[in-house]
Amino acid sequence: MKYQQILFLLILALFFATSALADKTILAGGCFWCMESDFEKLEGVSEVISGFTGGTLKDPTYNGNHEGHYEAVEITYDRSQVSYNQLLDHYWVNIDPFDDRGQFCDKGHSYLAAIFVANEEERKIAEDSKKQVVAMFPDQTVVTPILAASTFYPIKGSESYHQDFYKNNSFRYKTYRWGCGRDQRLKEIWGDKATH
Repeated sequence: MKYQQILFLLILALFFATSALADKTILAGGCFWCMESDFEKLEGVSEVISGFTGGTLKDPTYNGNHEGHYEAVEITYDRSQVSYNQLLDHYWVNIDPFDDRGQFCDKGHSYLAAIFVANEEERKIAEDSKKQVVAMFPDQTVVTPILAASTFYPIKGSESYHQDFYKNNSFRYKTYRWGCGRDQRLKEIWGDKATH
């Protein structure tokens, strides 16, 4: 009897420890400074890390080679406060889903938007979410792909100034964001749904 009680308590403890773990997801939406800023304001998100993903090159760098990679953010969130679907709802209204050349003033492969899914459950949620966006804009083509997650490389070392850039370099960040036309375009697409 004692053995069964101990086993039950261990299983219970393991369940609660596992369910308390934060979830992570990776999203690309152009400039990672902007994505970091947009998602760190969302309730239930505890951390947003800028980096690269989606390519085959190991250890990409911002000022060096990041060919084939997307600028992306790794978002840590508490699913008891914000669901994966709610993260995607927030994602869509912070990107231009029709731009197949980049995002806003930033053009090129590394600035393309993409949703990176870790499993089939996320893929189904992401596909359903994309279908809703497609239905909202029947006369336009939503080009944002849903891709399998791959290694995420956080910006680090001498380039770590990119982390929390919007906080640490507020004036430069706001100047860049305004000059890039990000918020103007988001308002044009999403109207009052735009979050900034």
